[in-house]
Formats: sequence, C-alpha cells, structure tokens
Amino acid sequence: MTKKRILLKIGSNTLTKETDHISRGKIEDIGRQIALLKNDYEFIIVSSGAIAAAKQFVKLEHNGEEITIKQALASIGQPHLMRIYQENFRELGLFTSQCLLSYSDFENPKAKSNIKNTIDVLVANNFIPIINENDTVATDEIQFGDNDKLAALTAALLEADLLIIATNTDGVYTKESFIKKMPETIKEVLNLNDLINEVDTQKSTHGTGGMQSKIEAATIAKSANIETWIINGLKDNFITDAFEGKSNFTKIK
Repeated sequence: MTKKRILLKIGSNTLTKETDHISRGKIEDIGRQIALLKNDYEFIIVSSGAIAAAKQFVKLEHNGEEITIKQALASIGQPHLMRIYQENFRELGLFTSQCLLSYSDFENPKAKSNIKNTIDVLVANNFIPIINENDTVATDEIQFGDNDKLAALTAALLEADLLIIATNTDGVYTKESFIKKMPETIKEVLNLNDLINEVDTQKSTHGTGGMQSKIEAATIAKSANIETWIINGLKDNFITDAFEGKSNFTKIK
C-alpha cells in the first residue's frame, strides 16, 4: 500500500508554544502523533524555530543590521533545534535528517531534481526530513513568511498529498467574528478569493507570517493540486484530532 505523503509546516509560535523557548513537550507531541500515523502516512517537516532556539542561549553583541543578527542567530540555533528534534523523535523510534533549502534552489532544475531525489531516498528509508530555510545565505523567510511559502513550494516539488500548516489559531476565522472577538472558523474553502477577503493582515508574535502568508502558501499548493489544512498547532494531538474530525480547522480543498 502506498502511504500518503504529508508536508507538515511548523511555525515558531507553535514550536515555542508562544513563549521565548522551544518547547520540548510540543516537539514530543508532534513526534508521538507521527509515530501513531506512520503506517499510513509519511511525513516531511518544514520547521522554523532556529532563531528562537538560539535566543535561549545567546545574546549577540552587534553593530550590524537587524537581519544580519537574525541570520547569525539562525546559524547558532539550527544545530540546537535539530538536536531537540533528534532526541525527542529517537525516543519514539523515529529517525530524522536535516535539509536546508533556499528559494534559488527552486529556480534551478538540477537543484530541484537533487532535492526531490534525496528526500525520496530519506523517506523510503524511514527518515523524516526536517527542512528549514538556509538562513545564512538567504533572508526571504526571516523577513516574511515564517517558512509558509517554503513549505508550499516543497510540498509541490515532493508531490505531497496534503499540506498541513500548524499555526496559533483554529484555522482562518471569519472577519466579522474576529472583529466581534468571538472567533468562528471557516471550515471549508473551495474558492481562495473568498478566503482572501476574510483574512486579517496581522503578523504572529514570534513568526513573520501571519495568516496572509498562509493563504499565499495555500494558493501555491492549490495550483499543484494539493489540499491545505490550517490547524491550531498549540493544541495537543492537533494532527490526529484533525484526521478524526475532533477539532475546528480550515480545509482548503
């Protein structure tokens, strides 16, 4: 039986549980769910959190531009982030690997082919690729997007069956309910233009995306014929609950 391929994107807010530290408990929660689902689904993770991981350990002295500092923090934090994934996943019998990508890779046919071939081999051998932007050489997602666009492009390249974007809300809320402070989730979307009109332009606290970049990601996924789910990753069991219909989230068909 062919397993369905899921591209799971986890933003900084989800990984830190909206604190200033990477939450080992949240990474364990993600690993536990993957372990439960691994007979039917293969997972590829696009994970933010390198900068948040570094901030736990260092405060950089600098005279440079803010973006350069963030690149340096990402460089320090990435190995720590990977170590936390590796330790927590290994206890659950899951193996991880690191892949760092940048947007220029998606414009180069040979690079795209290499990425796909490598990740296909990793997944076939039961390794979970954990992908992040190569922040030392590229700044796109640091400045805007929190890896949402990277996740969508990767999902399209790897021919995923489903893109799950974990965020800090129960999917996309209707604008009216959001204004009234009684958030109501838009559960299913067929026409993305309808959704764009409902979206709030605010950014998230740790991330750089907000809902706008998630809609852009869903647009890329939709053009590749991939369904997108926008789910509240702060909740425990957010993936398994979504599959079992126990939670409110937005499904973009």
